[in-house]
Amino acid sequence: MAQKEVQLDRETFSCAICLDLLKDPVTIPCGHSYCKNCMKDHWDKEDWKKIHSCPQCRQIFTPRPVLVKNTMLAVLVEELKKTGLQAAPADHCYAGPEDVACDVCTGRKRKALKSCLSCPASYCEKHLQHHYEAAPLKKHKLVEPSEKLQENICSRHDEVMKMVCRTDQQCICYLCSVDQHKGHDTVTAAAERTERQRELEGSRQNIQQRIQDREKDVKVLQQEVEAINGSADKTVKDSEKMLTKLIYLMKKRRSDVKQQVRSQQETEVSRIKELQEKLEQEITELKRKDAELKKLSHTEDHNQFLQNYPSLSALSESTHSFSINIRPLKYFEDVTAAVSEVRDKLQDVLRETWTNISLTVTEVDVLLSQPENMTRVDFLKYSCEITLDPNTANTHLILSEGNRKVTRMESKQSYSSHPDRFTDWTQVLSRESLTGRCYWEVERTAGAVAVAYKNISRARMMNESFFGWNDKSWSLFWNNDSCDFWYNNIHTPVSGPESSRVGVYLDHSAGILSFYSVSDTMTLLHKVQTTFTQPLYAGLHVYPGTTAELCKLK
Repeated sequence: MAQKEVQLDRETFSCAICLDLLKDPVTIPCGHSYCKNCMKDHWDKEDWKKIHSCPQCRQIFTPRPVLVKNTMLAVLVEELKKTGLQAAPADHCYAGPEDVACDVCTGRKRKALKSCLSCPASYCEKHLQHHYEAAPLKKHKLVEPSEKLQENICSRHDEVMKMVCRTDQQCICYLCSVDQHKGHDTVTAAAERTERQRELEGSRQNIQQRIQDREKDVKVLQQEVEAINGSADKTVKDSEKMLTKLIYLMKKRRSDVKQQVRSQQETEVSRIKELQEKLEQEITELKRKDAELKKLSHTEDHNQFLQNYPSLSALSESTHSFSINIRPLKYFEDVTAAVSEVRDKLQDVLRETWTNISLTVTEVDVLLSQPENMTRVDFLKYSCEITLDPNTANTHLILSEGNRKVTRMESKQSYSSHPDRFTDWTQVLSRESLTGRCYWEVERTAGAVAVAYKNISRARMMNESFFGWNDKSWSLFWNNDSCDFWYNNIHTPVSGPESSRVGVYLDHSAGILSFYSVSDTMTLLHKVQTTFTQPLYAGLHVYPGTTAELCKLK
């Protein structure tokens, strides 16, 4: 109880400006008391207005009152100090370098308890009370303390940005929506946040699934290591037992076989260990990404969420994508068989089959390549969500269906100028970059389905900007009833069943690009085996009056 009374005295005899115990207390005409220096500094700042007010009740005084010391209050404060009351609250109440400071406090500032997106300003517990008591202020949006409130203010109109221009992908204020963004696709920041929040949750689910998949792969690889070690140990033991029975040349061959098996064992185990490390690094990175997205999903400030979301939402594909196939535990057994044959045929057989033994050892391979006869279900495991980038679309193209569908128009669209926009050919690229293994499908009526590097030319140079007419893009192109594959201005006729839906499979690290006709079955139209030096982007080219759409596969 005594402690509570001391706390009450401290609040009663504290200056409302510096929040410390009164020093040289003065009382102004409205009855409120302050430190003499605090009041003097406050009124000095108001001199230019020719009027002076009370920081608490806002009563105005003209002319500026003379500050007279309140002797009785000064005596009471001194008595309180003698009781052991400290002159200032604990240091943890004040804002440090890592804290958000109250915008109202003068002198040494206290920590902000909340930030107001409507004001915008940050307030300590004392100065926040007005937002809880005053009816107009109760409607304001209070969030956790933030140092970035000024980023919510439109630099052009000095208004709070409560809207989003989807056309230009930026936060704007209401005046912007009727000014330079007039006619654009605009929504409230809250509505845009809701949509992006759903995308964020989808990204987190994708990350969590990938983490589970990679953890399973790590376990499978560990089993492979144990199997290789067990098989190698058994082969060495059996080989030594047989070869030690031979004389002369057999003694020499025994050490040779042992050396080759151990060498290959070390090579294979090293490969898997390296792959395990990469997978574990990817798991760590995915968990970090998930944590960032989780933190972002809890951000209460819509504008902060939207400004940080693009840099965090892009989810890169795995650079270590592969499939692990479980095979019968058979690694070095053929070596054992070959050694047995050598033992039976003695010196002549040894000379004739030594090459056989060496080759058999080096053929051990754990991670098999991609199977050739993949079904559509197999490809769908690598399906990815792709959208078209409005900043790359030619001005005769219009995007719809969430930027997945493109239509060729006769009239030009009012797109803003952008260096990534194709200026001559009616083409568009995807927003997402493609690495690792990816699969997508396109429903098209005419034109071309392509992939390209980001640095493909966008200007009026036919060979440098048209899909397939340069070394920066690969294109499957339909012209009337014929179909051709184009790369580096060289075309290859393509035969196969006519289908409006085309499937595209990319294995970036393996350098594989395949185009399929998709109907009840999948038919390979054309396959490329090359080396990709940069991330790729999906591309579409359409004729007048035609459309192409990236299909939803999930």
